[in-house]
Amino acid sequence: MNGGAREDAWSLLCRHTKGDSLRKHGLAVEAVMRHRARAAGLDPATVLDWAITGMLHDFDYEADPAGHPQNGRPILEAAGLPAHIIRAIQSHGDHTGVSRDSALEKTLYAVDELSGFVTAVALVRPSRAVRDVDAGAVRRKMKDKAFARAIDREMMVRGAEALGVPFDDLISDVVSALSGAADQLGLAGNGAA
Repeated sequence: MNGGAREDAWSLLCRHTKGDSLRKHGLAVEAVMRHRARAAGLDPATVLDWAITGMLHDFDYEADPAGHPQNGRPILEAAGLPAHIIRAIQSHGDHTGVSRDSALEKTLYAVDELSGFVTAVALVRPSRAVRDVDAGAVRRKMKDKAFARAIDREMMVRGAEALGVPFDDLISDVVSALSGAADQLGLAGNGAA
């Protein structure tokens, strides 16, 4: 990827993902990854790498859910993504057998499912605003197995543990990051209090 790395990543995502929901998920995880990288004090180039990793982590899911993310690797390589981004994307699922060793890899794993779950919680709030989500609301919804049933609750908890971050703190971080991108994600709310 060249100097327009973020734009190139967005173009790659859009070529392989047509659905608005999955594109928004990529943008949500991008926002959280950027937030976590900045909070860690990483340099701007590394912050961008983390953001791109978040945006592209599920780029191939729509076209090949059974082969995701392994079968997408050649596409990422052909696009010129750095090896550490490709490895992080390959490591974000338990089924791949790719270990999560770096902070980038552990963070992607920790925030992927949680970003989707926080989004789902926000969308059922009366306000439909992510800013109105807190750790208590997330924990209550986690107990309802019918709610967002495709999201692995254990994976969310394991991710926070692997990062060494209390789960409620990670939820707050995700809410904060998504609140910063709420307009773009459709999570700014409907004006209800």
